[in-house]
Amino acid sequence: MSEKIQLHNLSAHDFEQCLKCSICTVYCPVSAVEPNYPGPKHAGPDLMRYRMKDPDFFNETLKLCLNCKRCEVACPHGVKVGDIIQEARIQYSQHSPSLRDRMLANTDFVGSMATLVAPLTNFFLGLSPAKAVLDKVMKIDHHRQFPAYSGTKFETWFHRHAEAEQQDYKHFVGYFHGCYVNYNYPKLGQDFVKIMNACGYGVHLLEKEKCCGVALIANGLSGQAKRQGENNIQAMRRSLSEGNEAVLTTSSTCTFTMRDEYPDLLKVDNQGVRDSLMLATRFLCQKIDEGKIKLVFRKDYHKKVAYHTACHMERMGWTLYSTQLLKMIPGLDFMMLDSHCCGIAGTYGFKKENYERSQKIGAPLFQQIKEVNPDYVSTDCETCKWQIEMSTGYPVMNPISILADALDVEATKALNQNR
Repeated sequence: MSEKIQLHNLSAHDFEQCLKCSICTVYCPVSAVEPNYPGPKHAGPDLMRYRMKDPDFFNETLKLCLNCKRCEVACPHGVKVGDIIQEARIQYSQHSPSLRDRMLANTDFVGSMATLVAPLTNFFLGLSPAKAVLDKVMKIDHHRQFPAYSGTKFETWFHRHAEAEQQDYKHFVGYFHGCYVNYNYPKLGQDFVKIMNACGYGVHLLEKEKCCGVALIANGLSGQAKRQGENNIQAMRRSLSEGNEAVLTTSSTCTFTMRDEYPDLLKVDNQGVRDSLMLATRFLCQKIDEGKIKLVFRKDYHKKVAYHTACHMERMGWTLYSTQLLKMIPGLDFMMLDSHCCGIAGTYGFKKENYERSQKIGAPLFQQIKEVNPDYVSTDCETCKWQIEMSTGYPVMNPISILADALDVEATKALNQNR
């Protein structure tokens, strides 16, 4: 079955509104370091006018696009430049996904296998000879460090240790945990449950959740991404119909993909779900502002934290929620980092042909982090975490995990239990 989807309703991306001002190219992190990339204006709206008449105007250099959406943030007329480029890749690219691309994109399959033998997997992926083989055979750059896999999936931990307690609450939320929490870092999911329970909310996992599909889209497997997207939206509809107030996430990229790229790129209908799908930090801020929940923090918590705005977080315009929560912690010395792309763009930075470019893109960010010298860097994107930790040596935490560490759980529960 073809992995392509049909390009339709071009006006939905507002490409006719392009003024050729080139602001998008100025803000494009790829254009700044890669002379072979034509830039988002040319690759998107300019060539779209030609591609509508002749598909031969497609150029494989479009795969250099990070899909970071900085071009869309910068555009003064709201042209969805990144979506134009991604749809052109979906519709016209002749590049068939390689075995490497399929392996990187199928996070549920790889994660399920890796967690079964996590210690062996982690040991193997850390060996120089293994990295050399992956570099030579799979074209995964030998400099790239892989995130460690957990021996126990988050779903397994939840069902064993937390699920039974969730029915004790009056209010409930659904949780889309994503691949990273499930296979690599269950502690983030545990921290999420800890916070929501302290705030008086029980947590329900989505039934038969699949990967959001962002890596599948990036690697030319849009058909599979569409099927997984339809599965996830159905699971969210069930969750909301069963009385959960919202479906919450702890990943900015998963959230952006399911809210915006499902309808825009995959033509997956998420009406009735989109407005109830949000980052946990946004939900918590809204409830705090409404006076419906209160947080109490430990008096002995003192850390210096530098916050990095992930590209998709900036595209959603939700940075305020995570930074507002962090600033509520009395003992936290907060520093806002300049807006820079870290360069990894999911699986993009793992590929041998992209690695050097990826590091050049992230270099200004890495330098500023070293100058600030924080105890932690904080970001809402898991792949940004991998890139920053590998490139700077500084530990990176999701705002939810920092909040969980700083929270006085018992005092918070006491304030919210009679709600």
